[in-house]
Amino acid sequence: MKHAIDHMGKKILFSRDVIDRQVKALALRISEDYREQDLIVIGVLKGAFVFMADLIRSMTIPCQIDFVRLTSYGSASTSRGEVTLTKDIEIPVEGRDVLVVEDIIDTGITLAYFVESLKRRNPRSIKVCVFLDKRSRRKTAFEADYVGFTIDDGFVVGYGLDFDEQARFLPDVYLIET
Repeated sequence: MKHAIDHMGKKILFSRDVIDRQVKALALRISEDYREQDLIVIGVLKGAFVFMADLIRSMTIPCQIDFVRLTSYGSASTSRGEVTLTKDIEIPVEGRDVLVVEDIIDTGITLAYFVESLKRRNPRSIKVCVFLDKRSRRKTAFEADYVGFTIDDGFVVGYGLDFDEQARFLPDVYLIET
């Protein structure tokens, strides 16, 4: 079965080896920062699941995990600017340290919305770890605490990132050339 992604030009932006080294470096920093803490890692579905799995397996500290699902894209390639919570976390975060893991920060709207909603639950701390930071597209002042890679504008797929639910399985990150 052919997918729309097969008909687009794409080039490798980050190879699996480069990704692996960067994820391990992030995991080491997080492990040092949260040593002796009561950490909950919350992955933003669907895109962050690959990154989060590699990240927590590379960490040297215990943590609990949970997932949230937020939508702002639908099947479009640009954000609608509205965030919808379709799956909430299940672990109580009050008095706990929370690390939100996301695949990409683009406009910042989705993460700003989720972090604000978490603050109302009174965690001890909230930090954000993103695989990719696309700074040029920011529409709200939001900064991640841990960033794997910073990229210019462009549409990327692979390593959990998708285009219309396709290409998440690719082990490298590709820049789609349109």
